[in-house]
Order: sequence, then C-alpha cells, then structure tokens
Amino acid sequence: MSPVRAVLFDRDGTLVHDVPYNAAPERVRPVEGAREALDALRARGIRTGVVTNQSGVARGLLTEADVRRVNKRVEELLGPFDVWAVCPHGPEDGCPCRKPRPGMILDAAGRLGADPADCVVVGDIGSDAEAACRAGAHAVLVPTPVTRPEETAAAPHVARDLPAAVRLVLDGPPWEAPDGAPALGLYAGAEHVMWASGRLPTGPDAAPPRTGRYL
Repeated sequence: MSPVRAVLFDRDGTLVHDVPYNAAPERVRPVEGAREALDALRARGIRTGVVTNQSGVARGLLTEADVRRVNKRVEELLGPFDVWAVCPHGPEDGCPCRKPRPGMILDAAGRLGADPADCVVVGDIGSDAEAACRAGAHAVLVPTPVTRPEETAAAPHVARDLPAAVRLVLDGPPWEAPDGAPALGLYAGAEHVMWASGRLPTGPDAAPPRTGRYL
C-alpha cells in the first residue's frame, strides 16, 4: 500500500460522543484525545474527512440545517476537515451513499483526489468498516459500549480508542499479514499490537455480513 493520503472518520460515537439524532450544537462533546489525534494527522499532511449517516433527517427528527449546525460545532472544537459527506436518508430509502454502502467513502475520496485504497476509514460499528471495505479503503474499528462483539471480531483492524487508531495510521501499519500469510485483522491496544481473525468482504457488490448493525 502507498502512504495513507486521507483518513475519513465516522462522526457520532467516533469523533464525538453519540447523542442520538442530535440537533443541538451545544451537546457536541469530542471523545478524549480527538483534537490532538486530528492535529497529528494534519501535521503529517494527511487529509481528514467525515462520513456520517444522519437518518434523523429522513425520520423527521432533525433538519439538514440542524446537521450543518452540529457539524459546524464539531469543526469549532476539532479543527477544519477537508471534506464532509452526509447521508440524510433512512434505512428503507435504498440510498447508495448510506453506510454500509460505499457511496460516501467513494465520494469523499474522489473530492480529495485520493484513491480509496490510499484512504483509511475510522468508525465505531460494523457498517463503518463494511462501507470502507466495499469501497476498497482500509478500515479501523474503535469499539464503544454499543459495538457488538461480532462487529469487533469481523473488523479488519481494531483500535482501543481514537488516538490509538490514528497512531496505527501514522506508524505505517502492516495492512497485509507478514510473510505472505492470509490477511488478518489487527488489534491496536494502548501498548501493543496483536493479530486477530476476521475480514469483511470487499468490492462494491459484496454482500453485507449478517452481523452488521446499520443506524
């Protein structure tokens, strides 16, 4: 793999604490270490972006203007992102950009002028990782209390927290297994890295895993 050109983050539960269908900028709270991790990427010239499902718009629980106001607050707290991709559709709408479909990943990479293979997607649930893999990007899962064990087991790479995920990117992770072995997942903890099994299907037409949870 060539050097990582961009890291695309899920918003809720990854960059900021999850407030379901949040329409209130004052409720935005970054996760610990988020600003420092993002600044480390920016200092290395790695582009950053956000790819976020916002089905509350389709459900009538918030407006697109609400989403923009919350996103503006995220940038005020975490610094500017090079690209934002937002899907306002619901699960029944069949939208090609809604995670776990790869549309937002492909769109964000295209707007950055980056090959998806040179991008990493960081998220907290299985649909984030699956969307990345279906787009041909790399995926790092940062589990939270709402992440299902099977989602963690299926993720190609897992980090203990957001700073650990960014360190994995900056340290030049071995995306492929050593010595020609089959590709495996990678777990990045506070002080160590260990191999763990699991790989999601790749390609835009790959079937979604039965264990995914799509919000």
